[in-house]
Amino acid sequence: MNAAILAAGLGTRLRPLTSATPKALVPVLNRPLLGVLLAQLEEAGALRVAVNTHHLADQVHHFLAIASPPRLEVLVRPEPDILGTGGGLRSLAEALGNEPFLAINADILTDLDLGEIYRQHREQALATLVLHDYAGLNNVWLDKAGRVAGIGAPPPHTSGPALAYTGVQVVSHQMLEWLPKKGPADLVAVWQQALGRGEYLAAVVVKGHFWQDLGTPEAYLQAHLRLLTGTCLGLNRFFPPISDPFCGAGTVMEAGVNCGGGVCLGREVWVGRGTRLKNTVVWDRARLGPGLTLENCVVGQGATVQVSVRNAVLV
Repeated sequence: MNAAILAAGLGTRLRPLTSATPKALVPVLNRPLLGVLLAQLEEAGALRVAVNTHHLADQVHHFLAIASPPRLEVLVRPEPDILGTGGGLRSLAEALGNEPFLAINADILTDLDLGEIYRQHREQALATLVLHDYAGLNNVWLDKAGRVAGIGAPPPHTSGPALAYTGVQVVSHQMLEWLPKKGPADLVAVWQQALGRGEYLAAVVVKGHFWQDLGTPEAYLQAHLRLLTGTCLGLNRFFPPISDPFCGAGTVMEAGVNCGGGVCLGREVWVGRGTRLKNTVVWDRARLGPGLTLENCVVGQGATVQVSVRNAVLV
């Protein structure tokens, strides 16, 4: 099995956190998300993984050079001009040969069995989309045979409610015929065009799994809360032993610090005397002054906080 990670995005919804850190390297329990995805793909049996880069690409390249799993061949596909989901997929597919490959977005965290998903790919399909029921995102419609019938507005002859795309798919080489040979492209528009011409998009519907989009600060905090409260045991093996608060090496909490749940502190963080933290993620080398209250906050790398804040991103 080969795989592709779509990691070139700008991370616009996560700004200002992604102004200095690429989306793919945003830490989850102090581990870059890209590292988690690579470990999952290695466990699933992937041999070669292609990763596209654009925003703060040098950071991603450096991370891959020092932290790629030894059994994976990792290929980097830089995008000087961002190519979108469709153009990026074309660039990655060209690096992976003629066999179907698994593709995953670099801003999701999930415990899906990626190897099993690959094995469920329908060979006749341009792609097999992994779908689930996720309120607010459901916009993929299936026909009575369980094939993708439409995306967006409900087409005729659909069966049951709409489902949401998980950001995971298996792509056949034939998909390249539908992607423009150069320039940017939107993958959803390509799917819609292919469906309009009678092409076959298969679906695998999953249930009972952990899935979290990390595209916004709110979702990022929610992912940490779920991990720290033990609602996703299927991902524990990709992290050090999980406790709440979760503290990186070299972190110091002065006397009287109170952590009220959902707290992750990066490496070499300093928390002043009597400070109260709840549902807050603090990146490496940040400093939190004494006597503060931080709730529902993300504190960026190296930031200094001297006032109490709720519901904020602090950089």
